[in-house]
Amino acid sequence: QVQLVESGGGLVQPGGSLRLSCVVSGSSFSFYRMGWYRQAPGKQRELVATITTSGNTNYADSVKGRFTISRDNAKNTVYLQMNSLKPEDTAVYYCNKFPPVGDWWGQGTQVTVSS
Repeated sequence: QVQLVESGGGLVQPGGSLRLSCVVSGSSFSFYRMGWYRQAPGKQRELVATITTSGNTNYADSVKGRFTISRDNAKNTVYLQMNSLKPEDTAVYYCNKFPPVGDWWGQGTQVTVSS
């Protein structure tokens, strides 16, 4: 059974940085495109960034130039480096395949950007 565990969230001031990690177990991680998603209070979950098996990346316009997605297939881990954080980045962040599948949602990690 696949399990995803996100970590690295926290409270950070505007302009700060965080690095999120997502460890995938129980599946052949290296075969899949992966994505980071987020859900802010009262809003629908949205796609933040994606990475292909070969490392090609894409970003939502709202995070382009500030966030970087990467992966380490040997560690079954996908990362999201978040710089120049803004209050509107506050959300619970999740990783999943791209496109996402229902049984791959983890518990997420809370990111709060506030002074």
